[in-house]
Amino acid sequence: MSARSDRPVLYLIVCGARPSATAGALVRRVQAAGWEVCVIATPQAMKFIDAPEFEELTGYPVRSEYKLPDEPDVLPPPDALVVAPATFNTINKWAAGITDTLALGLACEIIGMGLPIVAAPFPNTALARHPAFARSVAELRACGVRVLYDPEMYLQLQPGTGPPAVMMFDWDAVFHALTLAVPDHTELPPDP
Repeated sequence: MSARSDRPVLYLIVCGARPSATAGALVRRVQAAGWEVCVIATPQAMKFIDAPEFEELTGYPVRSEYKLPDEPDVLPPPDALVVAPATFNTINKWAAGITDTLALGLACEIIGMGLPIVAAPFPNTALARHPAFARSVAELRACGVRVLYDPEMYLQLQPGTGPPAVMMFDWDAVFHALTLAVPDHTELPPDP
């Protein structure tokens, strides 16, 4: 990885869901709280985001592919991770330890590093009822991931719901969960 930043570093993994396009709201809020932010996108998320906009906002390239072993890492090491909006696919693969994308590989590694992690799943109501999803949420919670999933509290869309409802994704809840996971970012775990 590249040199350590003098500010805490958040890795934000965005997935292939419509609210990914509005993740800049979280980036700006986390930056205002004194953090550096690096955006990592799943391959499907690249269809939903404006990568140049995130690069301008963060000062770092948006990563979505594994680099070659001899290539230098352009991102500083993370101090915390947010995965939002987390798709049904990402939650299930992550819980199973599948690392077939850079985003999943980093998410699995960061569990092993013991860093603070917040995940905000965004499945539709039909996918949320699939038994694998509940098992995966429970598995991630058992690994120490702060999973923001409660159908009574967080918005769930019906299959095929369009963009207006997506704008209601609760980036404020994600930020609040991050502040609870890392209440004083000066007391983050030491470098591994």
